[in-house]
Amino acid sequence: MTPAPDALVEPAVVETVDTPDGPFTILEDDGAVLASGWTAEHSAIVGRLRAADVPDRIRAGRTDAAAAVAAYYAGDLAAIDSVPVRQHGTTMQRAGWEQLRRIVPGAPLTYTGFAAALGSPAAVRAAASICARNAPALFVPCHRVLRTGGALGGFAWGLEVKRSLLAREALA
Repeated sequence: MTPAPDALVEPAVVETVDTPDGPFTILEDDGAVLASGWTAEHSAIVGRLRAADVPDRIRAGRTDAAAAVAAYYAGDLAAIDSVPVRQHGTTMQRAGWEQLRRIVPGAPLTYTGFAAALGSPAAVRAAASICARNAPALFVPCHRVLRTGGALGGFAWGLEVKRSLLAREALA
């Protein structure tokens, strides 16, 4: 008897690791992070994805990205840079998420600066929306974008986590 085609497809993997900022959960599929954030609730991570992008099958297990999280928190801030991510969105969103990965730790941008880096200096609201829709937090470091004047602005995982990440990166 031949197995059903779905049985041949490896399920996505979800893993929660401890960090100084609390539990951090990673959803990874075929070696790429789809979503992540500071929660132990797997449903909160899956909820960051559009319904069409949620994997059919998810199992608890070990992710490749967990080692990069541990290295980041141990002081290797560049460890997250090479972790593959997979995001679905508009052309502008995808360009924005790629640009977020270019922001140097310890050198955050304002939303205005981020919009300018995208080639659309007047598109500040669009830049903020790109950050808000970023599912693989930390690996696509939207926490490195601030309000004009340096105020933290929003962050899906809480301002205390954002403040902690920025303080860690400022020491680099």
